Amino acid sequence: MWLNVHLYLGLFAGALLVVFGLTGSILAFWQEIDAWLNPELHQVAASPEGRTAYRPLSELVQAADTAVPPGSKRSIVYYPQSPDLAFWFFYQGPAAAPEEADTLNVFVDPYTAKVTGTRLWYHAQNPLKHCFMGFMFKLHYALLLGKTGGLLVGILAVLLIVSVLTGLIVWWPLTGKWRQALTIKPRASPERFNHDLHKTFGFYSALVMLAVLISGVYFNLPEQFLWLVERFSTVSRPKDFLSEPGSGRVPISPDEAAARIHRAYAEERLYWFSIPDTEHGTYVFDLQKPVAGLFTGRHQVVMDRYSGEVLADLSPAAGNGGQMFVQWQWSLHSGHALGMTGRILVFLTGLACPVIFVTGVIRWLQKRRARRVKAA
Repeated sequence: MWLNVHLYLGLFAGALLVVFGLTGSILAFWQEIDAWLNPELHQVAASPEGRTAYRPLSELVQAADTAVPPGSKRSIVYYPQSPDLAFWFFYQGPAAAPEEADTLNVFVDPYTAKVTGTRLWYHAQNPLKHCFMGFMFKLHYALLLGKTGGLLVGILAVLLIVSVLTGLIVWWPLTGKWRQALTIKPRASPERFNHDLHKTFGFYSALVMLAVLISGVYFNLPEQFLWLVERFSTVSRPKDFLSEPGSGRVPISPDEAAARIHRAYAEERLYWFSIPDTEHGTYVFDLQKPVAGLFTGRHQVVMDRYSGEVLADLSPAAGNGGQMFVQWQWSLHSGHALGMTGRILVFLTGLACPVIFVTGVIRWLQKRRARRVKAA
């Protein structure tokens, strides 16, 4: 039974696993690749003084705001990860409805507060007008099919989790021949070599693939995923926290908010942040810190836009089990949980997907041919 479940799920969803895997390999290093492809947008002349020479954040925000059409809404801002990179702003372009809005990028030199360039990241109507990396993201998590595609990919991720688990059941060496199960036989026949290639690539990539698929369900089916987690534990999200406006309360500036974060989390690296654009909105800062040796934890700090008070620190290293589980999902999906090692593992697992699918199809064809010969 398990073999048939594994077989038909693999044949049904395997080709799309190849798409998810190869695009995932690219996205494991999406920022580095984008910077390499578009140096005129990302690269700036670094100051010998480093980040201490950055212009005030409010000046950078103002420069970015003036570079987009009126009515555009700020989304998130990626903080430069090296002194020679620009701030990377994301905006939703003006539109009658959110689903009709283009996603725009603005790049700002932190030393001069001058815009180095702008571009279209996502086109709301035509996926062929996405920039290259935007196209990769939309293909990876929605197959270029919008909300319907996102739902479909989430369902496929669930089916692929079952496929991986049944594959492990089928692979398990009940006879105890572990060496045979874990290696490729030298000088084997083509049929045996294909079989060994399928089972070894499948086994050695299974752990990372399961982590990536489970987190993929979280990103594509968040309400259903969180509903299930909340059967066992409570979970908080940044959007659950609101700033409290009041008479005479004046919002703190982005400079003050960032300065408070740098003082409170001096040993951590700021990855991205968002600036509130409504009276109840909050600042959200995404930070990365070391956790338990090789493991690195990304966590979000939510700040009241008026008082500068930290409303929540959503950390994978603190809170109840459900909160920790949810907070780990992005780090696991991207590989950041293990730093560069994890990203390389995600990259290699993505490359393993076409090998697993092609060898699985060949194995199925071999068995079908053998049955026909036997029947004849």
